[in-house]
Amino acid sequence: MRIAIASDHAAIDMKAALREWLIEEGHEVADLGPDSHDSVDYPDFGYKLAAVVAEGTAERGIALCGSGIGISIAANRNPGARCALVSEPLSAQLAREHNDANVIALGARLIGIEQAKACVAAFIGTDFGGGRHQRRVDKLSNPSC
Repeated sequence: MRIAIASDHAAIDMKAALREWLIEEGHEVADLGPDSHDSVDYPDFGYKLAAVVAEGTAERGIALCGSGIGISIAANRNPGARCALVSEPLSAQLAREHNDANVIALGARLIGIEQAKACVAAFIGTDFGGGRHQRRVDKLSNPSC
């Protein structure tokens, strides 16, 4: 699977660990930055990640910041991105199954690397359920109000 990953400075170590683990698992990973611990603004990386996923260059995206909140808000500004902030595997699974999430956000200061891996595994290992969920997902990218 083609996966894009981006973070801010607070989550750069988690990003590196997840990138290496995903590559070991056989995935193609595009690291969208940053490349150092120097302070950066999470919206820049959330926007970049969402664009790559929305245009189809990557099938899924992983957004990381200290809490996961800010970068998830940034990613969701793109109508082609459906980013779910998760902190445990069941939420990651349901985000895919019910919401067809194509990006997940994780908080590097809130969960450890093993929990992050479990969330990512659930996220990339779950298919969208379709059916009754499809009309709701359609509304996410096409709000009528």
